[in-house]
Amino acid sequence: MIRDIIKIDEDLCNGCGLCIPNCHEGALQIIDGKARLVSELMCDGLGACIGYCPEGAISIEKRMAEPYNEKRVMEQMVTKGKNTVTAHLRHLMDYNETGYLNEAIDFLEENRSALAFDPDEVLEEVFSGGKTRKPSLKNQSRPSPEPAPGCCPGFGEMPEPKAAALISESSQSELRHWPVQMHLINPEASYFHRADLLIAADCVAYSMAGFHSRFLKGKSLVIACPKLDRNTEIYVEKLKILIDKARVNTITVMMMEVPCCGGLLHMIKTALAEASEKVPVKQIIISIRGEILKENWI
Repeated sequence: MIRDIIKIDEDLCNGCGLCIPNCHEGALQIIDGKARLVSELMCDGLGACIGYCPEGAISIEKRMAEPYNEKRVMEQMVTKGKNTVTAHLRHLMDYNETGYLNEAIDFLEENRSALAFDPDEVLEEVFSGGKTRKPSLKNQSRPSPEPAPGCCPGFGEMPEPKAAALISESSQSELRHWPVQMHLINPEASYFHRADLLIAADCVAYSMAGFHSRFLKGKSLVIACPKLDRNTEIYVEKLKILIDKARVNTITVMMMEVPCCGGLLHMIKTALAEASEKVPVKQIIISIRGEILKENWI
């Protein structure tokens, strides 16, 4: 599958090794004086290591790679001891990867008797810094995620807004996650699982008032421009993952009335034809004045 994965510029890398302890999955090692990605499986593509490279030698690219598998990662993590497991779970929590985090917690609970450390101690440190005992793991509230030091804020996921902090209904943002651009999203992120998916052409939200309250509320968002975006064949692959693996409930596609926007619907139809699952799709056509010209299930 095509997904985000670490890329190392060997010309820039000086082998300092600062990235190694900050790759909690153990995907990086120093070999022959250079940082190397030794396991595509272990790389989650979140980029926690990037901010620790003083030479700017690490970036994220999209390419064919083995799908990330949290269970297999945890099988390796537990052999490295309590501190490594703790760092890994904190890493998942910091990036709001609640789906993977819960998979890791399930693994610890299911393999409790075989572990060389107490998983409760790990989870106490992860969720409360070791200050307060947290006997129930999955139901604990998570702190708002922050990107790793030096890391682009776009690599972190934005938590759902708190209604109490909002000024008025008209100013309320219904955006529940980040990023939203099709090239940047991880289709296996937890916020897409079983979600109602809204795929909007870039211009839609600028064209119509009430986009957030009327159309975005309760949905996970992806935006794209079929005319200006490049390498859109990746979009079809991501849509197939959203359909078959994330198992989205519905897809709503919002397009402008201009002909080029039809490419967005074509991508969705292509993905549906190649996917093994079937998902109901609604199309909404918006005029350049922000009026709804057409709204129907296809």
